[in-house]
Amino acid sequence: MQVQILGSSAGGPFQGRHYTAQILQQDNHYYLINCGEGTEEQMYKFGVKADRLNHVFISHLHGDHVYGLVGLITSYCLKRRTETLHCYAPAGLQELVAQTFRLTGVRTPFPMVFHVVDTEQSSLVFENRGLEVWSIPLNHRTPCAGWLFREKPRLRNIRKEKIEEYNLHYSQLPALKRGEHLLLPDGRNIPNAELTQDPPAPQQYAFCSDTAFSEKVVELVKCVDLLYHEATFTNDHQEEAAIAYHSTAEQAATVALRAGVGRLIMGHFSARYKNLEQHLSEARAVFSASDVVVEGEWYGC
Repeated sequence: MQVQILGSSAGGPFQGRHYTAQILQQDNHYYLINCGEGTEEQMYKFGVKADRLNHVFISHLHGDHVYGLVGLITSYCLKRRTETLHCYAPAGLQELVAQTFRLTGVRTPFPMVFHVVDTEQSSLVFENRGLEVWSIPLNHRTPCAGWLFREKPRLRNIRKEKIEEYNLHYSQLPALKRGEHLLLPDGRNIPNAELTQDPPAPQQYAFCSDTAFSEKVVELVKCVDLLYHEATFTNDHQEEAAIAYHSTAEQAATVALRAGVGRLIMGHFSARYKNLEQHLSEARAVFSASDVVVEGEWYGC
């Protein structure tokens, strides 16, 4: 599982940065997280396969996180998309899209499903064979949810040389992948560990933007491999952060430290900061495995 940063700016496309949006890849599936204005342009710039996106997760309805969605859907209409598009967001997104399309005369030739997310409690909002997505209640000026992407445990990997050694039939393989032992016709019981290898450990990615510091977030992102947390301000502007219900870099790092995450990446930077070295130094003073995001870069979990 890995995530690509398409935008890292707060409020506007300032200092060469773009509105918040990310692509998460898990196996051969792609998910869009937030869709600020200009997201579609960033997709083309970085070679994102936009037609493979079937699930969009919107944290809240502030414009810098959602205004690009109408444009993206309109492009899908022009391309005569047929696949269903699922959108997960706090209440209001369906109305926003429907009213805009009513006024502009856009008709979608493909099904759209809007999933309303409760921003007051964490809940499972999406699930397939390999992945779960849970909402994370955030503390912002409007109903807002982060997203926890949690891989499901994988089946064990069969050692190819053992297939020939024990003349295994394909019908025996599913049980071995589940961890069962092998009983041979002569009565021997072959331990599963001799026949299989451990699968990769399930990975977890948490996306938290926009939010003031929250104890609830600390609990919900415990031990994730990779945490994205907004860091709109540095400590020089703590009061402004509190008024706007945003976080400082130090607060983001405090969440990472207390949650015991593997790595912290920070974004959603205020336009006042051309250089992000202060964000980095303040965060690393608390949690050494901290970085500021770079647009276009992939970050592995």
